Amino acid sequence: MTDATRIQVGGERPCPVLVGDGLLGGVPELLPDGVAQAAVIHAPPVSAIAAQVAEALASAGIRPLLMGVPDAEKAKTVTVAEHCWEELGRAGFTRSDAVVGVGGGAATDLAGFVAACWLRGTPVLQIPTNVLGMVDAAVGGKTGVNTAAGKNLVGAFHPPVAVVCDLGTLRDLPGEELTAGLAEVVKCGFIADPAILERIEADPSAAADPRSPALRELVERSIRVKADVVTADLRESALREVLNYGHTLAHAIEKTEAYRWRHGHAVSVGLVYAGALSRLAGRLDGDAAARHRRVLGLLGLPTGYRAGAWDELLAAMRVDKKARGAMLRFVVLDGLGKPGILEDPDPELLRAAYQEVGV
Repeated sequence: MTDATRIQVGGERPCPVLVGDGLLGGVPELLPDGVAQAAVIHAPPVSAIAAQVAEALASAGIRPLLMGVPDAEKAKTVTVAEHCWEELGRAGFTRSDAVVGVGGGAATDLAGFVAACWLRGTPVLQIPTNVLGMVDAAVGGKTGVNTAAGKNLVGAFHPPVAVVCDLGTLRDLPGEELTAGLAEVVKCGFIADPAILERIEADPSAAADPRSPALRELVERSIRVKADVVTADLRESALREVLNYGHTLAHAIEKTEAYRWRHGHAVSVGLVYAGALSRLAGRLDGDAAARHRRVLGLLGLPTGYRAGAWDELLAAMRVDKKARGAMLRFVVLDGLGKPGILEDPDPELLRAAYQEVGV
């Protein structure tokens, strides 16, 4: 993996994140010593990539178990997780075996949750195959599934032994799926690294080109943002909450849409809302708030949602993970790269901010 950039997530359970081309063949050497078999959990669109990983495992003397799951958010249910656990049981998986997650954020979330619960914790290695997974879902050890009550309300913190971001896997992605993941990249630009925003503004086409050095730089910068935050706060006791900038409304949109919206599209709208809320709360200047809509628009991402949906969205936000009892809490900005928390805001302030994204 000589071409790989290595980014270290530190803390109580350190984890390397490797970014580069042609990295799949090196996956076996990243697993702990003594792994005899590995379950490769994947969705149908990445079956060919999962087969490459399985071949690399077999060549290294590790028995692969290909385990297909539904695509996207349909995979993130307790029912699907239970199916995976039954498969592990039939295969005689022990605590020294491993799970490998291959796919987007939903597949890696599921794989991590399956590994976290099986025998109260087996090793997991994540191979995200889209931008969202590379810069967010697969890094940091958050795992989980959705329920009728909301998104990611059931889960565990279970850091992977390694994350392999093979940029070659991005080249067969539909354009809309690739750009959807860039919403999380934009988020990193606003909360920690404004250079990300400058790179996108300078050349939005290169930012969305899977073969461009520009996209690799954006992916690496975003991973470093998340790695720094997770290193300081693995279990979201304080600082890690800032990674949810834009996500309170985004998760509510996803629930309202029965998870038919792409996560990145919901995050894009959520970012515009968070910028407007920050401005109306007197925390952010107007130019910085307007920049949210401008940068996301350059990437062709949605910046508005149904004007009449506010009451339904507000009800969904009341079960957000950052809420404390009846008190809503939002990540806001006090300036570029300066996230903070807005607690128990006036309901009319929240409604006014939504008027700026309602279409």
